[in-house]
Amino acid sequence: MIKQKKLLALISLFIGFLVFFSVLLLKEIWIPPSAEAHKEPHTPQQLKAFQDQFMAMVIEGDKLFHGGGSVKLSKTGMACAMCHPYASDTHPHEFPKYQEQMGKFATLRDMINWCIEKPNEGEKIDPESDAMKALEAYIYWSNKGSVLDPGRH
Repeated sequence: MIKQKKLLALISLFIGFLVFFSVLLLKEIWIPPSAEAHKEPHTPQQLKAFQDQFMAMVIEGDKLFHGGGSVKLSKTGMACAMCHPYASDTHPHEFPKYQEQMGKFATLRDMINWCIEKPNEGEKIDPESDAMKALEAYIYWSNKGSVLDPGRH
């Protein structure tokens, strides 16, 4: 009986070592493609270019949010800012979440399109469009520093 317990313990230990070293070996052999990206630090010029492009989208999003910009979002003359004067009260840090008005789990982009279509009586915009990305950039920029809390109500 004691020999069987010792044998089982040794087999378990051996299997544990096999699993442990297999994982280590696989980590050394296989590196996910995403882990290989941006090994070199960005230059100050690159960082400025990234920031300039981001701020250009924020500015366009600000215009759209306040009723201007390159795309008409409302047929009623309403602007996002009429219900959400500061954009921060859109609570983007809580998305994705179940959205009562929509009766489904939704992303911020889904909610933006719901607001365009329902209260503003406009036509939904393509979720991958520059207008949507600009609105999203402006809303997130307006909430800079907020703690992410997805799913919260």
